[in-house]
Amino acid sequence: MNQLSLPKPILIDGADTVVKLWAAKCAERGDATAHREKDFGIWQAYSWSDWYDRSQAIGMGLIELGLTRGTPVSILSEDNKEWLYCDLAISAAGGIPSGVYTTDSAGQLEYLINDSGSAFLFVENDEQLDKYLEVQDRVPTIVKVIVFDPKGLRDFSHPKVMFLSDLYEIGEKAPDAAERFRIEINASQPEDTRMLIYTSGTTGPPKGAMISHSNMLYQMWAGQQVLRVDPKDEQLCFLPLCHVLERIVSVEFPIAVGSTVNFAESPDTVFDNLREVSPHVFTAVPRLWEKIYSRVLIMRSEATPFGRWAFDRAMASGAAKLEGKGGAMHAVWDFLVLRNIRQMIGFDRNRRSNTGAAPISPDLIRWYGALGVTLLEGYGMTETSGVASVNVIGDNRIGTIGCALPATELRIAENGEICLKGPNVFKGYWRKPEKTAEDIRDGWLYTGDVGRIGDDGAITITGRVKDIIITAGGKNITPAEIESRLKFSPFISDAVVIGDRRKYLTVLIMIDQENVEKYAQDHQIPFSDFASLTRAPQVVDLIDGVVREVNTHFAQVEQIKYFRLIDILLTAEDDELTPTMKLKRGFVEKKHAALIDQMY
Repeated sequence: MNQLSLPKPILIDGADTVVKLWAAKCAERGDATAHREKDFGIWQAYSWSDWYDRSQAIGMGLIELGLTRGTPVSILSEDNKEWLYCDLAISAAGGIPSGVYTTDSAGQLEYLINDSGSAFLFVENDEQLDKYLEVQDRVPTIVKVIVFDPKGLRDFSHPKVMFLSDLYEIGEKAPDAAERFRIEINASQPEDTRMLIYTSGTTGPPKGAMISHSNMLYQMWAGQQVLRVDPKDEQLCFLPLCHVLERIVSVEFPIAVGSTVNFAESPDTVFDNLREVSPHVFTAVPRLWEKIYSRVLIMRSEATPFGRWAFDRAMASGAAKLEGKGGAMHAVWDFLVLRNIRQMIGFDRNRRSNTGAAPISPDLIRWYGALGVTLLEGYGMTETSGVASVNVIGDNRIGTIGCALPATELRIAENGEICLKGPNVFKGYWRKPEKTAEDIRDGWLYTGDVGRIGDDGAITITGRVKDIIITAGGKNITPAEIESRLKFSPFISDAVVIGDRRKYLTVLIMIDQENVEKYAQDHQIPFSDFASLTRAPQVVDLIDGVVREVNTHFAQVEQIKYFRLIDILLTAEDDELTPTMKLKRGFVEKKHAALIDQMY
């Protein structure tokens, strides 16, 4: 896959920056639908012309208020059309858009503003505005805060706070606005920073990764080689737009091809919105794929005995088809059962789905394949501007992260670390040259991930360099595969294997609330809250059975000797989880040290 030669300079339809391409595509597509968003429960359509006009007003408003080229601007909001309007407005005006997760605290917002030196801050509503107001005296670089939704703020007044409608008015009244905006767009250069993406901070304070227009044009070019997106495709945007993966999927790719992006109402309505939109292509993190799997298993458990039998037979025929068997009977089972399930979960039109940002169980990918959903695992990180490798339709090498993108080089360092060189390697960390030098050496990005490259070029990730466990007996163990097998159980949502410099392995487990509560209700197990659920002897026995089964797949030194259940329900607001629902191993081990000590 990676033998294709990359055109230099990288041009998409003659444009050498994202904003030049965006301006041309907005003019070309005009009244065609770019976005849909719900308003009072009804999907409303917004055109490419709307996108350009609104962004021009925002961009010129910022310039009138003093925005200068190369200055960061922060956006603190859930996914919506205004996020994209601001994103392209800031970039077109020469600024650098920098997203902030809505789950971040006021203290985290303070850190991000001061680290980036943001001059402006966009916030969605009064809830997010409160975070700024809490730290306003400690963020001196902020010139103005612009609020999207004025609800609850009608009588509010603050010298640094204004509403988006006011900014629109300033931009629309700016002298020669259209011509000046075009001049700013044409002034953009390929190596300018297109976006500032802050790392998730699993190993320390977040760092701002500078991703250039050239990096993003490469992702568009490579995406067209390996991941087909069609102009008529419907997509669902629900991952935070602060994350580089969702930015590629819901901003850059649609600019290149003209697909339609539908915004989920909120993270809590994703399952409903999936059914409503039925996207042709869909990208999510493993946590969501695990939740859909759990929901289907709950539906199965609530079905009649005949329904359960039919589901099992249909899935068995789907699994056989994956292995090249099944024939005519699979078509029958698909017609009678599987297509109905796909429709119920919103995948009846799905052509391709992708998973990334964290490891996923190969068994889960096979399960979706049996259901008739093509789930392709890919790999990337902020520092690779999103995607570095991916499986493709017709060549889905389950258990691997696929081959490197075209024109990207790979090698394995002496310690097993995956190193990468190519046009997707980011510019470096914002104001942190020493950190950049640690990660980029002689043009090679040291990813921090351990893995191997097969003879066919497919890459297998075995873990993180920093996560490698060296037992007291000197055995090196990468916990990712053990954790992945545990998480395939519908009763386990997350797991952290412990054992560094210890005699044996143990594991902290977070149970899946929905499935374990259902199990408890079905078996008349009394509980009053989540903590009491984790302490119920029958629940502990249930998880013990899962751990014992998983142990059979590993050598004795890799087997789990003891486990403990975390008795609090973790959310993205907790220190233990990143906003994309990855566990921060260090935080978990520190916070639950008492539980760990019990096992030793």
